Amino acid sequence: MAIELRRIRHIALDLDGTLYRGACLFDATLPFLELLRRLGIGRTFLTNNTSLSRRDYVAKLRKMGIDASEAEIGTPAATVIAYLRERLPEVRAIALLGTPSLCGEFEEAGFAVDWEAPQAVVVGYDTALTFDRLCKTAYWIRAGLPFLATHPDRVCPTDEPTVRVDCGAICACLTAATGREPVTLGKPNPAMLLELCARHGLRPAELAMVGDRTYTDMAMAHAAGAVSVLVLSGETTAEEAAATAPPPDFIVVDIGALAEMLRAAGEMAA
Repeated sequence: MAIELRRIRHIALDLDGTLYRGACLFDATLPFLELLRRLGIGRTFLTNNTSLSRRDYVAKLRKMGIDASEAEIGTPAATVIAYLRERLPEVRAIALLGTPSLCGEFEEAGFAVDWEAPQAVVVGYDTALTFDRLCKTAYWIRAGLPFLATHPDRVCPTDEPTVRVDCGAICACLTAATGREPVTLGKPNPAMLLELCARHGLRPAELAMVGDRTYTDMAMAHAAGAVSVLVLSGETTAEEAAATAPPPDFIVVDIGALAEMLRAAGEMAA
């Protein structure tokens, strides 16, 4: 265990359910990030939540006391944009279910959000979803347009007394209505982790993915060959974690427990 942790040079951190829940920062978060700085371990924040742009996430994290830059934020929006450019270069107009921030990211990348004559459909986390817009999306999917999803998360973690229906659940509705499955980017697609390895000159074994979901965070780490660390502070229960196959490399209560393990591994290496 300690030997694997001593090899870690960079950590990819999920956000909601890992560093905070809803609007509440976990007590262990800031000490954990400070420990990474002291140990010389790099960090990148990877989220499947597309309700905010990278610029918005920087502002949100800074309000919580986390000093981050846009270069340290990874969201599926960039992965979908890259997919469109590489696989569907003829697409310039899209029907997009998402927040104004997500629409803005696609528009800044040169795509028009057009519900009358789209060339592809992109579904994200839409916090202002309407029935009419959902039906229009189903219409274009049934018409045969390329159907892309930013991520497969079924719910978004929250500290409020509600269930926040996320992109995966919205897509399940659209699939039931149209009979078509989306091409899903974001976690667990390993593209973001592999890009991190290339950017920082890392071998996958030197990169850890820390998150609270087995079917996105842990599956992504496994697909990329990175170290997988599951925290039980978000969506996944201890019982679900024990039944996960393949199992995560590490299962911890929260990032505070991971901090203790990293500190011990660092001391052994000294």
